[in-house]
Amino acid sequence: MRAPIGFRISNRRKSLKISQASLARSVGISPSYLNLIENNKRDIGGALLNRVAAQLQIDIDELAGRAEQKLLQDLEEAYADPMVESLPFRPDERRELVAQYPASAAALARLHRAYSGAIANADAYADRLRSDPLLSQLLHQILSGITAVRSSAEILEEVGDLDEAERRRFLAAIGRDARTLSEVARNLIGQFETSSQIRRSISPAREIDDLLIERENHFPLLEEVADDLRAEIERAGAFGSETLSGLLASRFGVDVRVGGPPDEADYPGQYRFDAAARRMWFHGATTLATRQFQLARLYGEMAAPQAIADALQTAVLSTPTARRLASRAVGSYLAGAIVFPYERVLADAEAASYDIDFLRQAYRASFEQVAHRLVTLRRPGQQGIAFGFLRSDPAGRLTKHFPLPGLLLPNSGHACPLWAIYGAFRTPDVPLRQVVRFSDGSRYLFLARTVQRRTASFSEQVVASSVMLACDVLQADRTVYAAGLDLSDLSADVPVGPSCRLCPRRDCASRQEEALSTTAGHSRTRGPLLPSLPLGDPP
Repeated sequence: MRAPIGFRISNRRKSLKISQASLARSVGISPSYLNLIENNKRDIGGALLNRVAAQLQIDIDELAGRAEQKLLQDLEEAYADPMVESLPFRPDERRELVAQYPASAAALARLHRAYSGAIANADAYADRLRSDPLLSQLLHQILSGITAVRSSAEILEEVGDLDEAERRRFLAAIGRDARTLSEVARNLIGQFETSSQIRRSISPAREIDDLLIERENHFPLLEEVADDLRAEIERAGAFGSETLSGLLASRFGVDVRVGGPPDEADYPGQYRFDAAARRMWFHGATTLATRQFQLARLYGEMAAPQAIADALQTAVLSTPTARRLASRAVGSYLAGAIVFPYERVLADAEAASYDIDFLRQAYRASFEQVAHRLVTLRRPGQQGIAFGFLRSDPAGRLTKHFPLPGLLLPNSGHACPLWAIYGAFRTPDVPLRQVVRFSDGSRYLFLARTVQRRTASFSEQVVASSVMLACDVLQADRTVYAAGLDLSDLSADVPVGPSCRLCPRRDCASRQEEALSTTAGHSRTRGPLLPSLPLGDPP
């Protein structure tokens, strides 16, 4: 669902009392073409959108309706929920709700999120009751205890000729069984509380996502601190792992070690900081890019802890786990800003047409580090291309994401199987580009590539992931990845959706799940016949 940028341009132009011809002349296009843009009959983006925004003295994000796009995406998920998807919604109902009653739209989105969390908790409890052998045993013990107490009570009630010694014996048995039953019940409650804590551990990731989306993954204070820390590091020597290791040792007494066994036996990670021993350990197989980034993160966390705390001061983080993970995420942001100074990396990216391989060589960084830094180039007045970011494991599960306004990126689970993020696994270490078109007509350039950590021995399994950047096709010509592509040729686009359950393309041969939409008719998704039904009956 695309924001009506043309209407915004028209309204802003009229409020400033600028004629259509005057604005068209100042941005270098014809009045007739501007008229088509203002009536939303032509898309606008890239350098032209920047020129229009500058002439109208308005921020690009406000002009493009970034906040409204995020709210539209949230409502898209809410309206696709099985509980309401069969209702006869009008095609433009969500857009009208956001435009006319944004607070009500936000309330619906928040209620759906709360509802989804409650359903997830209920499912977690149900799964635990069905599959957890310990809970099954506890419930069996409770049932046995109730049976024993009831049996003793019935004897006391129904047998009238019991002598005093027998009566005391049955009363003692009831007391003993009751105490046992009480302890078992406490254990059961403890297991439910543990389940709740485990379930809540999923929500911090969503809270951190909300924080990054709210800030557009850009923290001006951290950028300023990073510039100061970078200058401080370069005064001590050439920027890199060696200088960072020396500064960590001289300023904070941190011993950096590469290779050898970790402090903990069978430690599975590639690096670990022992705060008590002031020791930073790296696996011998770690790349130079990983060491440089993690040392920069550690130096930033130790040199500027208050800046990290200030960046999270107004964040809504409901649990200690969320606060810890958010602090880690902000520390990684600070590290990225140290490794890639904002003005320098933006200038290099523009000059190299956002060639990630060129940038990774220039900054001795990894593909994923460069890709994530490009997403954060959102400084007002000095913005890079607006990118969305996704990472997937080999099973197709999304492990990291940052949304792009207008592009619905699933928060978790799986995306559309046709996306380049999955195709990249078929061509390891080779960038895969793809122009896609969604059912609403929006078009994007996808760029994906596999990344993997270096293994230390033959017996160690290679762990690969796929990283994908996405940008509006209107911005694609600013990148090297559009070279040789006819971006005006719609016939070459790959028809896709956000995920099978949110995609209305019922004729898609790659569909894996039935769509959640109001389209009438039987499912056309292929699937096995149910064995309990005759072959002639529909499944």
